[in-house]
Amino acid sequence: MTLATGSAAGAGGSGLTLLILALPIIFLLFLMFNQRRRARSVNEAQSQLQPGQEVMTTSGMYGVVRAVEADVIHLEAGGVVLRFQRRAILPMSMVGTAAGRPGETQRPDQGDDDTPATDDTDGQPR
Repeated sequence: MTLATGSAAGAGGSGLTLLILALPIIFLLFLMFNQRRRARSVNEAQSQLQPGQEVMTTSGMYGVVRAVEADVIHLEAGGVVLRFQRRAILPMSMVGTAAGRPGETQRPDQGDDDTPATDDTDGQPR
């Protein structure tokens, strides 16, 4: 190997090194901007909560907004009205399923299967 070929190989290697160093930085920047955009949309949705809107808390409780104060949301769940911090509420439009499809929700009282909840023989509930 001559001196000329060694320097030519080194020049091509620096571009690859630069690429290897730049890819993780680009990936981190993408994640950061994506998280900011998502946080902005959550804040906007939380600021537009209205009485009568069905929501879910960050702890997983489903309910209906009954009153909105400055930073306190009165949420009715199971016949009981509870007070929550506005930041702990997510509108149902922002809640996704386990499969990760946003907008489609499955309440805990709904079954996973598509079978009716009646017995086929007499039409009575199971």
